[in-house]
Amino acid sequence: MPNYFPIMLDVRGRRALVLGGDAVAAQKAASLAASGADVIVQSQQFCPQLLALAGQQRVSLRQKAYEAGDLAGAFVVVAATGDVQFARALWEEARANGQLINIVDMPTYCSFILPSVLRRGQLTIAVSTEGASPGLAKRIRQQLEDIFPSAYDAYLCLATLARAHLRSAGVPYDQRDAFFGDFFASEILNQLAGEEHAQAVASTVELLRAYGVDVAASVLAAEFEEEQAHVNTHR
Repeated sequence: MPNYFPIMLDVRGRRALVLGGDAVAAQKAASLAASGADVIVQSQQFCPQLLALAGQQRVSLRQKAYEAGDLAGAFVVVAATGDVQFARALWEEARANGQLINIVDMPTYCSFILPSVLRRGQLTIAVSTEGASPGLAKRIRQQLEDIFPSAYDAYLCLATLARAHLRSAGVPYDQRDAFFGDFFASEILNQLAGEEHAQAVASTVELLRAYGVDVAASVLAAEFEEEQAHVNTHR
């Protein structure tokens, strides 16, 4: 039986506390900030990556050693430390507060673990070995990068727009599901990978019409361009 229940956690606008000042802490802080968390990093010293994140106003720095009570107010706590005694103190405080906590490479002191993640726009693929071998999880994720190229970003964007038109036209769920079977089997992803965006839009319009949804290519192209601009602005 698996030891963990996989979920996607919404941390937007929630306080995330990262304890540690090295490159590992910087990686965790950057990931949380990219997901919209209000990130505070606490340590006595900070690596260049963390100073850069603070300079970009992506995280806030709290320069001090840990004391009991420092976890107050955090929705999620992540610590990069090899100190077992420190990890145990954090674990006990977080458990008493009912907080989610992850101590990097110490699954004994984790209420959740962080998978190796591949993101392609709205597509998120998480690979986990349940803490048994994070290095292996990372290499599996790297293999998946070739299977899911960067064009999936635009591909998911176009699929989202198509779904909106299908729903607006009242196309029932089973037919929408069939549409995406055809969408997946089409050349649209290859067209986007080849930077043939106009052709990808035209192919989507043709497929929508096959399901009784009449939308002008110019309309879908404008929506696609607007959505892509919105995504790029918020990266």
